[in-house]
Amino acid sequence: MAKHHFFAYLFRMKHLRRWPLMRSSVKEDVAQHSHQVAMVAHALALYKNLYFGGGADPGRAAALALYHEAPEVITGDIATPIKYASPEFRASFGVIEALAAGKLHAALPEGLREAFRGLLIEPENDPEWRRVKAADTICAYIKCVEELKAGNAEFARAERETRKKVEAIELPEARRFLEECLPSFSLTIDEMD
Repeated sequence: MAKHHFFAYLFRMKHLRRWPLMRSSVKEDVAQHSHQVAMVAHALALYKNLYFGGGADPGRAAALALYHEAPEVITGDIATPIKYASPEFRASFGVIEALAAGKLHAALPEGLREAFRGLLIEPENDPEWRRVKAADTICAYIKCVEELKAGNAEFARAERETRKKVEAIELPEARRFLEECLPSFSLTIDEMD
């Protein structure tokens, strides 16, 4: 029987530290991040269906989010200031990420490859991708808020820059999520009663 390494690769997400250039009060790994993005993307799709005319697929949004960082098990988490330092860098990293996604896709059992194609190969073509990218940005902002709440000024600039990105999200479901849910992240557990 053939051996397929896809899931063994993905279980290594817990070893990949996020925010590698920053001193963090609470360490975050790619597995944790992917789980959080999946929760928020799922919620954004539910908000879209409940308040903004429907048409979203919450399950698909969650699945895309779970795998949105999968290539990083091969490439590592490339720090944002490096990844976006120039258009040439971004294009080069895009090629590297596509190659890594292809390698992961090939590591799946053949019977699962078609089901995973859109999750790994060009996921940006999926209608739910906009919600995943919005959730990714929202989760980065939440991390900044939590770090500042913990007294870590290391995240002050990241918070300002990420807040601008959050404010630029053009999805009404994201706006509503931010209005209804984001303030709670600045509270202590006792204040959430």
